[in-house]
Amino acid sequence: MTADWNPDRSYTSSSGDVAWAALGPADAPPVVLVHGTPFSSYVWRGPARALAARYRVYVWDLPGYGASAKHDGQDVSLAAHARVLTELLGHWGLDRPGAEPAVVAHDFGGCVALRARLLHGARYERLALVDPVALAPWGSPTYRHLGAHAEVFAQLPSALHEALVREYIRSASHRGLHPETLDRLVAPWCTPEGQPAFYRQIEQNDQRFTDEIQDRYGELDLPVLICWGTDDTWIPVARGHELAKLIPGAELRLIEGAGHLVQEDAPAELTGAVTEFLRADRTRR
Repeated sequence: MTADWNPDRSYTSSSGDVAWAALGPADAPPVVLVHGTPFSSYVWRGPARALAARYRVYVWDLPGYGASAKHDGQDVSLAAHARVLTELLGHWGLDRPGAEPAVVAHDFGGCVALRARLLHGARYERLALVDPVALAPWGSPTYRHLGAHAEVFAQLPSALHEALVREYIRSASHRGLHPETLDRLVAPWCTPEGQPAFYRQIEQNDQRFTDEIQDRYGELDLPVLICWGTDDTWIPVARGHELAKLIPGAELRLIEGAGHLVQEDAPAELTGAVTEFLRADRTRR
């Protein structure tokens, strides 16, 4: 991993090549970070580097995102991402008894982590969910419109496409994104491969992927932390309260003044909450 945050390793998954990296001591307890849409592992750069002082931290760009492969016909559905997460756990050797990682997942990464656990038998030591996509209904009218007309929007002039993506990503932050951060988050979507990939992932994100697991959250038998930005305009904080009631023993931590992109709005507060959770009694189930 370079100072500019470029995942420097590759894994050939069932949905294409995945860019990933590992930080921290090789023999430290493992932590896997999962990003959401339309982001990449870049949003985890601050928490990842902080956690790497004590943990072996794995970061990855989901297929179709960031530095990972983007191509026509690619399966970038939430179902596919859950399968890829399960594959990666095996690739990293984190599917063995005693090697189970803690997983920290943001946005629709929350659905990915939940599906891997509930449908594919992935084992975690504990799970932290950050403003996750987990409960129906989700997806704004604009989001659904983009997905319903993906082929049309993929043909937008590049300048109009970039303006759309830039404003969309900007709206995830309550406090405002640093210009360099915003540029970095927008850039992967503004290449010849990235523009159609942006609309492809929206087209394939369907509520049925949370509907299939929502009634099973009561089966979760591990420590769960739910963090939520109080000023999230993408998914209201009321959903955090609702989700906490559905997961046995779940702890809800509200992060004041943060929008949906908590990693950017309140990185210290989020990292502190996650660190406290990771260091809690590891015998509790």
